[in-house]
Formats: sequence, structure tokens, C-alpha cells
Amino acid sequence: MPKHQRPVIAALLALIVLQLIMLSALYAGVPPHPPVATPLFGIAPFIGMSVAVALAALVMGPADTSTGRILSGLAVLCALVSFGPQKYLDPQFALIWPAVLTGQVAALVVLASVFGVIRADQTDEVARHAAQRAG
Repeated sequence: MPKHQRPVIAALLALIVLQLIMLSALYAGVPPHPPVATPLFGIAPFIGMSVAVALAALVMGPADTSTGRILSGLAVLCALVSFGPQKYLDPQFALIWPAVLTGQVAALVVLASVFGVIRADQTDEVARHAAQRAG
């Protein structure tokens, strides 16, 4: 595993573990656990999809390919449903803050890695075009 990928891979794995623990707590009925359903969808299928997207990002190269970057961004968006800033207003925040803060830090690491690679790719492309024009 290349060194530049370690932070984003570790962050995606952290999001996966956090979501699997949430899903386990839901199935076991151990508080605090997420609600069974929201007005828009059932939580278990959503968490399953979120974990699947994060795993797919890992397989595709989370910050090395366009597909990997898109999947990584989608994994962050899905994870922020569970760990986003709206959770500061959750009545159970005193019980869930470790997971919320860890999820937010992991999301920031993934986004920083994804956008850092995008900027590097764009810089390389601009340099290539400039070299072609000069040569």
C-alpha cells in the first residue's frame, strides 16, 4: 500500500467500523443505537449501502482513480448522515460523542485526501498541456 493512501484508507476503515458497530447495536438492541427507521428510509439498509460504498472506494483506490474519489466522497456523505454536525443537537449526544467526533475526523481526512489528489491531477494536466505547447 503506497504511503500516500494510508490516511484515506485508514479513515474509510474507521467509517466502516463505526457504521458496523452502529448496525450491530441496532440489531442487538443495545442503547444507544440508531432508530430503526427515518421518514425517508430504514436505517439498516442505509448503513449497509454506506458500508458497501466505502468498501468499493477502497477497492477502486480511494484517492487514485476518478471512480475511487467519487465513491470516497459518496461514502463521506453517507457517513455524515450518522456522524454529521446535526448530531450535536441529538438528545443522545452525551452517549454518542466519541463516534460522532471520530466519524467527523475520518470524513475530513477522506475529503482532504480526495481533494488533494484532484488538485494534484489538475496541476499535472496543466503542466502537461504547457509542455506540449512549449515543445
